[in-house]
Amino acid sequence: MKPHAFIAMPFGTKPGHDGTPIDFNAVFEVLIRPALEQAGCTVFRADEETRAGDIRTDMFQELLVADLVLADLTLDNPNVWYELGVRHALRARGVVLIQGPRANQPFDLYTDRKLRYSIRNGAPDPTTLDADRERLATMARDTLAAGSARKVSPVYTLLDHLREPEWRELLLKGDNEFSRAYEAWCGRLEVARQKNRPGDILVLATETPTRALALEARRAAAESLMKLRQFDFALEQLDAALAIDDCDRPARIRRALCLARLGRFEEARESVQQLEQAFPQDADICTLAGRIEMQSWIQRWRGEPAEDSEPATALPPSVPGHLPETPLRQAAADEEAGLLQAVEPFRTAFTLQPANYYAGIHWLTLATLHVHLTGRADPSLIEQVLGGVHWACLSARQRNSRDYAARASYAELCLLCFDAEQSKSAWSAAVAVADRDWFALDSSRRTLAVLRDLGFRPHETATALSIVDREIARAAPPFRPRQVLLFSGHMTDADTRPEPRFPDDKVAAGASRLAAALDQSGAGPGDLALCQGAAGGDLLFLEACQARGVRCQLMLPFPEPEFIERSVLPVRGGEAWRDRYFAMKEKLAIAPRIMPAELGPLPVQANAYERCNLWLLNTALAWGVDRVRFFTLWNGGGGDGPGGTAHMYEEVKRRTGRVHWIDVRTL
Repeated sequence: MKPHAFIAMPFGTKPGHDGTPIDFNAVFEVLIRPALEQAGCTVFRADEETRAGDIRTDMFQELLVADLVLADLTLDNPNVWYELGVRHALRARGVVLIQGPRANQPFDLYTDRKLRYSIRNGAPDPTTLDADRERLATMARDTLAAGSARKVSPVYTLLDHLREPEWRELLLKGDNEFSRAYEAWCGRLEVARQKNRPGDILVLATETPTRALALEARRAAAESLMKLRQFDFALEQLDAALAIDDCDRPARIRRALCLARLGRFEEARESVQQLEQAFPQDADICTLAGRIEMQSWIQRWRGEPAEDSEPATALPPSVPGHLPETPLRQAAADEEAGLLQAVEPFRTAFTLQPANYYAGIHWLTLATLHVHLTGRADPSLIEQVLGGVHWACLSARQRNSRDYAARASYAELCLLCFDAEQSKSAWSAAVAVADRDWFALDSSRRTLAVLRDLGFRPHETATALSIVDREIARAAPPFRPRQVLLFSGHMTDADTRPEPRFPDDKVAAGASRLAAALDQSGAGPGDLALCQGAAGGDLLFLEACQARGVRCQLMLPFPEPEFIERSVLPVRGGEAWRDRYFAMKEKLAIAPRIMPAELGPLPVQANAYERCNLWLLNTALAWGVDRVRFFTLWNGGGGDGPGGTAHMYEEVKRRTGRVHWIDVRTL
């Protein structure tokens, strides 16, 4: 989405400071608009009724959300000065000042950088117009590219401790066009998360309903991807968020956590140190530091990333009064220093924010494990922590009785400190509100697996694990294909094509070459094929995959009847291809996915075929770049329009080099 520029300037023809009339509409049309559009902006002036996307708005919303505000100070126009003052009060950056000829300089902004343009015969001087446009375009680009720490507003420059209002949050409160668009977008994002469709999330992340909320959109996409444990892609979204505002605290916190989940602990620690300098005594940052050190500790004694660890073997039966030894228990005890390194930030976080049950339960768990592993601790301290964490968990549960995280934390507390019946009851109550969220349940299982691996209360831990495992069995685990086979290729030729590209007499050879390429890749059951269903290459690929027992997912850019009209029937012998389409569809184990129904309406100025290509590619890549194999039946040239095979080929090459190209010119 393009940056949005709001123009505060006089309208119509007004006398300049020397009385000479100036046509400000001409200034706007021949200087300001072309220069800002050259800088990549969508331009809106206050006297225009609609802005980009046909969303009606008022002046105050524009001054709040615009990426760039340009103020023309040629005249001492009270409306322009008022609008500039409002912007300076609301936002610390994103202002460009210009002015035509005037006898004196405004005192308050005397030292501010301005672009001065020339006037001849009441309009921009044609002899300097090109240079003025270029300078204004460069000034706009530089202003948009400036880091978020750079302040332009004299209000925020002179009042150093003043902070911008949470203007993005203000937009989302109440009922307005921004909140409605954002809520609809978030709804689609949440559906994609619940259905375990990270590819959908990656497409939606680029389609935020307004650029002013792009930061929130990227953060929301990253959060959904993290819940699905797609940390590489979540990291990309957080980097995109920080490209918008490199000081954004929530994005920086989540990015550090992603680094830790990917095993990049040194980078994560460096990020935490920078956050602690910027936000001292922040409970969330202390919690983050604890999570990083806890994951590092677990990885050190397990010898593998905690996120990817498989369940350990079953523990031997417990003997009353005897602590069973496990292969990993001594290794964990040997890493006592790392354990204590994780305890301290959780303790600090819970002290700073006693309602933070997440920090509290981790403090209690790690402190209890320290006693379990070493026998050295102050029992009275555990009792004190227990009381606070108990209160925090019960309070969170009271606020939302269906909060699985709060109930799971309470169940963990019961397992740590209470009797077996209380633990069993608490875990049963927790999984009852999980709504079969496989990832949330699996997260609990991983926590319990750590306790099991360390031989902590074996009977109680085994009981809790059996309860969680039973619920996980009811939830559908995400399908993980061995290979993801992605295809894009030419349709067969229509009667109207002037030069043959994929004529009927090459169809059999194309099908044979595709079959050979699939056999070479070992395609078979356990693999997933992703494709549209156009006549020609798409259908040949899908038929070959079905013959090899590959699970096929059809993904269409339009509702099926429209897709058949556009991409099946227009070719030579379209009726026969339509029959093949429906024969292929009858064999599908999973229903076709229709892009407008899954992702919402096509964004303004977007191309449906390009969007579908990215949808297919992101869906494939979300399974892991190393699993993707791209097959294409293509002549190496450009397509008939945007979104063709060339577009897909370039996008795939940017990500992975595993391409099987069948050149139709060699058939």
